[in-house]
Amino acid sequence: MPFPTDLLVFSPNDVDLSYSPLRSSIQAQTYVLGAFNPGLTRLPNGNLLLMIRVAEALNQPIIGEQIHTIRWDQAGGYVLDAYPLNSVNAADPRKFQLLGYPYKVMALTSLSWLLPVELTPDGTRVVSVHYDKIIAPQRTYQEYGVEDARLSKIGDTYYMTTCSVSAERHSTTLYTSTDGLNYTLRGIILDHQNKDMVLFEGLIDGKFYALTRPLGDLYFATRPGSDSFPGPSINLSSSPDALHWKPVDEPFIRARKGSASTMKIGGGTPPILTEKGWLLLYHGVELNGVVGIYRTFWALLDANDPTQLIQLHDTTPLMEPNSALTEPIKDQLYLSGVVFTTGIVEAGDHYIVASGEADLACRITHLPKSLF
Repeated sequence: MPFPTDLLVFSPNDVDLSYSPLRSSIQAQTYVLGAFNPGLTRLPNGNLLLMIRVAEALNQPIIGEQIHTIRWDQAGGYVLDAYPLNSVNAADPRKFQLLGYPYKVMALTSLSWLLPVELTPDGTRVVSVHYDKIIAPQRTYQEYGVEDARLSKIGDTYYMTTCSVSAERHSTTLYTSTDGLNYTLRGIILDHQNKDMVLFEGLIDGKFYALTRPLGDLYFATRPGSDSFPGPSINLSSSPDALHWKPVDEPFIRARKGSASTMKIGGGTPPILTEKGWLLLYHGVELNGVVGIYRTFWALLDANDPTQLIQLHDTTPLMEPNSALTEPIKDQLYLSGVVFTTGIVEAGDHYIVASGEADLACRITHLPKSLF
């Protein structure tokens, strides 16, 4: 479906790596593997803010018979770790698997940090790149990077969830801000492999609510005749303070048989309250190759009871990957078939939606409210 505004607003070419936090201690040459999956919010001055994930990778990860990964070390800043090349499986360009363990152990081909980028109110042009406000690893549970920010403004506070990656745990961490630009780390709020945590942009009966998605390598079979597949799903949690979370007992959105997202699903934009209920955009993945095809779908939840689905649109995608957008930078592509929607704000008769395109760049799309 063509949209009135659908463009790439920020790409790896727009990142000045002289400001990279890695420059403080790594001399090896690096490049921007991707500048993507941006959190989105509106600042007090009316401009928009993208909180962009910058995945910084080594130009030459393989030297001789070793492959290297970047790690933040509390004692010595950023360091390079080496692994024998014959001890890994590097089929996925984003990570490699260390062989010889009784369970799956991965290492990343890049380390991610967050870059705040200010846009015009319509989201179509960059106003400022805030290199002085970069968010980088600062605790051992972030030793392999800070990924995939999601921004929700609740009352006078900006809440930002991120995925923190380490050997200790693969966790969700929380940052807060009073101005949308300067963030304070509040710590871990969900433990191991609970990804894509997205806070509702508003309280319900005085409680915070959030979408969560626990991951794992073991899932149990659905009952015979079930319309759902086993596997990753979107769940709900509530909290009195945004720090301490209790999962909602009832299941929520699952990958349905007959839908276009049979591989897995996960949270996308912070749910926002509309006249019809809470509007949620989420991603669904179709089994295809190593990574799959990522598309954007949507749902409406009851305004007073978000466990109640009013509408679920999981057969016809709202947004598809758009290879025409990445054509000017196609020499930098390492994946295809991915749109990963991560932010939404209101703008009169339409919504401004932020996505990561091909795990490479930031996409801005204007969606008419009449679509919902």
